Amino acid sequence: QGQLVESGGGLVQAGGSLSVSCAVSGSFFSFNAMGWYRQAPGKQRELVASIQTDGGTNYAGSVKGRFTISRDNVKNMLYLQMNSLKPDDTAVYYCNAYPTILRINGRDYWGQGTQVTVSS
Repeated sequence: QGQLVESGGGLVQAGGSLSVSCAVSGSFFSFNAMGWYRQAPGKQRELVASIQTDGGTNYAGSVKGRFTISRDNVKNMLYLQMNSLKPDDTAVYYCNAYPTILRINGRDYWGQGTQVTVSS
């Protein structure tokens, strides 16, 4: 039974746009801040954007002005609209709680993520 399911990734040219989505199961969503994270090959997973339960947002400097995070607390959905994409945005994108990662059986839980590839 999936608890964090990302979708919407794909291949896009530099300068293009893409939107990714996250479906969250469980009762925690509406009571937690959430974030989009990404991990490029050979790099640490990094926080891209976060959103509070009241809708307040924060962004990594590298994506500020280009990405928009949003949430639907009724549908338990998290979204990331990505514009003006750059090759450096290429990564697997994950959703999760913020700032404390969801833990199951004593281990951090991550979904499968969705691959975003930006060609130059």
